[in-house]
Amino acid sequence: MKDSLSLVLYPSPGIGHLVSMVELGRVILKHYPSFSIIILITPPPFNPGSTTAYLTHVSSTTPSITFHNLPAVQISTDSMSSAHHEALLFDVVLRNNQNVEKALLSISQTSTIRALIIDMFCTPALDVGASLDIPTYYFFTSGSVCLAFFLYFPTIHSNTTKSFKDLDNHFHVPGIPPVHAQDFPKPTRDRADKAYGGLLDVCSRLPESKGIIVNTFEALEPVILKALSDGQCIPNRPTPPIYCIGPLITDRKGTNGGGGDTSGNIDCLTWLDSQPSRSVVFLCFGSLGLFSEAQLKEIAIGLEKSGQRFLWVVRNPPMEAKSWRNLVPAEPDLDVLLPEGFLDRTKDRGLVVKQWASQVEVLSRESVGGFVSHCGWNSVLEAIYAGVPMVAWPLYAEQRLNRVFLVEQMKLALPIDESEGGFVSAAEVENRINELMVSEEGKELREKTLAMRDAAKAAIAEGGSSRVALGRLAELWSQG
Repeated sequence: MKDSLSLVLYPSPGIGHLVSMVELGRVILKHYPSFSIIILITPPPFNPGSTTAYLTHVSSTTPSITFHNLPAVQISTDSMSSAHHEALLFDVVLRNNQNVEKALLSISQTSTIRALIIDMFCTPALDVGASLDIPTYYFFTSGSVCLAFFLYFPTIHSNTTKSFKDLDNHFHVPGIPPVHAQDFPKPTRDRADKAYGGLLDVCSRLPESKGIIVNTFEALEPVILKALSDGQCIPNRPTPPIYCIGPLITDRKGTNGGGGDTSGNIDCLTWLDSQPSRSVVFLCFGSLGLFSEAQLKEIAIGLEKSGQRFLWVVRNPPMEAKSWRNLVPAEPDLDVLLPEGFLDRTKDRGLVVKQWASQVEVLSRESVGGFVSHCGWNSVLEAIYAGVPMVAWPLYAEQRLNRVFLVEQMKLALPIDESEGGFVSAAEVENRINELMVSEEGKELREKTLAMRDAAKAAIAEGGSSRVALGRLAELWSQG
């Protein structure tokens, strides 16, 4: 007998997308505990680190969230040869459709499925939802700036025949400042890459969903959200309803890069608590943010010359161009990677942590006054929620697009200037950090970020815009 209403969440493989889906499940259950949440787990086709500790933590703290493990799928050699891990993801989720269908049929034997909520990479599951008559929504883990770009991308694609990597001009996207071709998300730059076709298909099919749930809040992206609601980003088709339910601030317990010693995290929090208010700049670049040894040395020189207090998370350089095949690098040897004597010379005002630090906890510390970030959307939201201004140093995915938004539209970050090939000099690191921490412009940036922090907290409070949007969704799901 079916006596429960369930929501099935389907993230793409990898810890980052899984964590985002779990946080969505948690916020739904917090306010609407009558639902049960089932999350489909796809074995990743690359090594992103073990998720066991994280899944165990979630199961023990949120028993209303259960996990349904799908079988592994065979991968094509074509996808393995792509320069982007996105091509591999598209291949896996396409081959995964029959497993998803079997899982949904199994779940529906004991529970009424009111919605299937899919990750952007899981677009082929739209067909499964349609065949089983299950309303299917997207959970868009990046911001509305990226959503607007993707919805408009088929229009941009149809207006040119060249690869964007070969172009040196700006493009108009409704609601966003002009975007240079080199700031497009990496998988959209080369028409010959398999990832391009996969992403174009995603962009074309987003409007087929019952709605798009976005991890953002109205006060953060008002101009872009108006362009979306006015239908400007999809010129010839209806725009699905957009539900801004963020910021979802992630609980990352168990996600320390695939295991290992977490004592360094405790040490760094203790160290931060001993530093003066707003005096420390935090440098952290996400799970895929790997730098060459030369770039690491340049960052170290810039930090030392800046004279600022710092907390820096350092990971080993990538071993090969396709470093996404193994996303858990070995523990770095700091004596080899950093300039000779650097650790000794800066030990009174700086701390280097290997591999991982709890970003949410670090940013919430009173001593942290600035954040040098890769502009991953979760990191952006975490910084804003903590009221910490940023230096934007994008590295991959949609992060250059996020930089355009943060620097030019919302004035919440300073840009890092790169030379040809993306290399950043020690002088640039030094100058930008000092500008962020001690200049008048940095002070203005901090004031704007603190104001946006208050807006973020208001959005998720009772009666706030994000709570209202979540309530609309819950009502739809309850009624069936």
